[in-house]
Amino acid sequence: MTRLYNFCAGPAALPVPVLAQAQADLLNWQNKGLSVMEMSHRSPEFVGIAKKAEQDLRDLMVIPDNYSVLFMQGGASSQFTMIPMNLLRGKKTADYINTGQWSKKAIAEAKRFCTVNVAASTEGNHFTSAPSQEELNLNPEAAYVHYTPNETIGGVQFDYIPETNGVPLVADYSSAILSEEIDVSRFAMIYAGAQKNIGPAGLCIVIIRDDLLGDVVEGTPTMFDYKVMADNDSMYNTPPSYGWYLAGLVFAWLKEQGGVKAIAEVNQRKAKKLYSFIDTNPFYANPVAINNRSSMNVPFTLVNSDLDKAFLAASEKAGLLNLAGHRSVGGMRASIYNAVEEKAVDALIAFMDEFAKENG
Repeated sequence: MTRLYNFCAGPAALPVPVLAQAQADLLNWQNKGLSVMEMSHRSPEFVGIAKKAEQDLRDLMVIPDNYSVLFMQGGASSQFTMIPMNLLRGKKTADYINTGQWSKKAIAEAKRFCTVNVAASTEGNHFTSAPSQEELNLNPEAAYVHYTPNETIGGVQFDYIPETNGVPLVADYSSAILSEEIDVSRFAMIYAGAQKNIGPAGLCIVIIRDDLLGDVVEGTPTMFDYKVMADNDSMYNTPPSYGWYLAGLVFAWLKEQGGVKAIAEVNQRKAKKLYSFIDTNPFYANPVAINNRSSMNVPFTLVNSDLDKAFLAASEKAGLLNLAGHRSVGGMRASIYNAVEEKAVDALIAFMDEFAKENG
């Protein structure tokens, strides 16, 4: 079997040991005679899978006891609507920091429920940086402050956690969760779509402080109420059970690698190699401010965009998959999540060097 190097932004690469374990378990999980996909989510077997997955995530992120961990359907985009439904709590306005396409989508959904104060925006520089703390025009009366620590499309990453002076801070960590250590207690809520650093698409992790559960906007559907989900251990209805199981395998794998601190060192090494190559080769360029460069999503351009199609065709032939930039911005993008091994980045750099020599 040949495994190629996958740089997709999501659904993204999964660790090979996780895929191998899932393959071994597929028809007959732990000799129970059935697949996890066929298992009742109320069964002792699946409840055990679910509890272990949650505990492993709590261990990896050092999640305080006064936070609930929810395993939900609908991806991160559903949270764009659920956040104002659950966190306005009688207030009429919320602060949003606009640093890219996912921030904009979150803002558009929040406007359905409240007045949105865009506390800062880098749209004027085509989302090539994140605003500094001093540039944030925060409203002390806001229900919460929302931001995207890592913008997957633009490859822009905050180099600090915003200080909100007591206003609940909400973060869309979809493309950066588990890639580096963070202090969960700084946040009121963290959410992340699974399909980048956690598991397959369709699952979303929500980590929310318990005092923010309940008191939802009138008319909020039962399935969109975080308290209902917390009170029912994320099983008010049938959860995305197979995705939950696979996420649990990823968490266990990450523990085996030494945890978040260990994988962060690998991630920084991968990113440093790739950015260093781009910066020292005039055939390529990265538009993002140096202090805001993402360690997960590395966009780059060729000196001659007419060569883009040839680059993508040649890279795929070389076994380097999914390097096209997002359709909204073009160019190239290498997503180097936890499961993308360092040797994949080395192979990419070698290919880029050869392509530049042949076409420069």
